[in-house]
Amino acid sequence: MSKIYLMTRPWTEFDPYNREHRKHYAEFLQFGNWGRCPVRFVDPNDCGNLAGAIQRSMVEYYAKKEFGKIKTRLKAPAVV
Repeated sequence: MSKIYLMTRPWTEFDPYNREHRKHYAEFLQFGNWGRCPVRFVDPNDCGNLAGAIQRSMVEYYAKKEFGKIKTRLKAPAVV
């Protein structure tokens, strides 16, 4: 195994449920690059736009978090 391979950042798929992954994405948004990220994220759909794929998964995560426990409203009493 080469030395360069051992020194590279490990590859991983972005998981929005992982707090560290969300933190790394926030740093990407703040600084505009992945230079401070200790891992390399892989685009699971291989669409060529990693930031867009991560953004979609983050939107899905926060929508589930906010609206996942939707309770149905009680019906308003009938007006007589």
